[in-house]
Amino acid sequence: MAEKNKNAVSCPAKGQVGGQALLEGVMMNSPKSSAMAVRHVSGRIIVKQKEFKHIKDKIKPLGWPMIRGVVSYIESMTFGYNCLMESAELSGGMETDTPEEEMSKLDKWITDHMGPKFMAALSFVSMVLGLAVSMLLFVYLPIKVVDILDGWLISGFGFHWNYEKELMEQFVLNSHHLHPLLEGILRIIILVAYMAIVSMQKDIRRTFKYHGAEHKSIACYEAGKELTVENVRECSRFHPRCGTSFIFIILIINILISSILVLAVPDINNAPTYIWFLIKLFVILPVVTGVSYEFLRYAGRHENIFVKIFSAPGLWMQRITTKEPDDDIIEVGIASLKGALNGAGQTQKELDELFRASHPEYAEGELPGEPKKAEESAAETAEAEEAAEDEAQ
Repeated sequence: MAEKNKNAVSCPAKGQVGGQALLEGVMMNSPKSSAMAVRHVSGRIIVKQKEFKHIKDKIKPLGWPMIRGVVSYIESMTFGYNCLMESAELSGGMETDTPEEEMSKLDKWITDHMGPKFMAALSFVSMVLGLAVSMLLFVYLPIKVVDILDGWLISGFGFHWNYEKELMEQFVLNSHHLHPLLEGILRIIILVAYMAIVSMQKDIRRTFKYHGAEHKSIACYEAGKELTVENVRECSRFHPRCGTSFIFIILIINILISSILVLAVPDINNAPTYIWFLIKLFVILPVVTGVSYEFLRYAGRHENIFVKIFSAPGLWMQRITTKEPDDDIIEVGIASLKGALNGAGQTQKELDELFRASHPEYAEGELPGEPKKAEESAAETAEAEEAAEDEAQ
């Protein structure tokens, strides 16, 4: 009888682990905890334990089916955005070695006056603006475009056609039940085009590699294999529980629910564009999100023809939003998953031992990317204040 691999993980229940690609890193959630791993510019992998508190643990009704989908989506967006901002700092990509005398007056003013609180407020405003643009682009724009097409049909696209205008108006009126389908097709076209365009950027393509590493690491874990670079490399980068699949499922279910609403309440077709937009945003979207979340949970645990059909568009889209990761990127995905499963402290200790062994210059002393101690930060602040006073005199 073959000896059982002691290092292999036991096969877990599917759907228990999820994650997100970050800037030069990966964040993972498991039933035990959450963790993020980021590759510092020095080559060192930094692993941090993250606390992901679910509001449904305090307010039980928010954990009920359908409701939990909307709640989980908002929580995931907020938590993921915070991790994304933190990964930019941990990677060291925002650090600058420019001497103060070579900095412009604007750079000096920003450095002296814009502290962490200002940057946090700026990040929040950026997030709100991003959400607003997304709503306008993916919700309002398709509605408006379909309304404009109706007007063009009635006017004969600006030409003087030999047809009865009343007949065309009646045709448009009778075709209003097709609006949800047309709007849904437009949203899919906009989404695919947007993703294809941004994927051409070098930094985004690298982030998509981390996305692929996240999927491959989870696939390796769910297959019960040992989390090694070799095993992860062999796994698929396409995963049915991906956020990309979630978006496509939302689009498809949105078409179905919107169509049902239009058929059930025909008079809604006569509502102004902004009214239909508000109905979509505050009535239909929460229902669609709840249904999509439940389907995604089901898809993560089952494999049948129904799941394959609904998951297919999202899996196709992952050919754009995920790329085959290099081994160094796979290492980050593994570190993040191990940190979520076993604790960031133990994972960081093992990684640092390997890093010191492969980087003699860091064999002893402080490692790159370590947060500054409170007394060091206070000393630097005091020195900066003294320097400012000297300049003022």
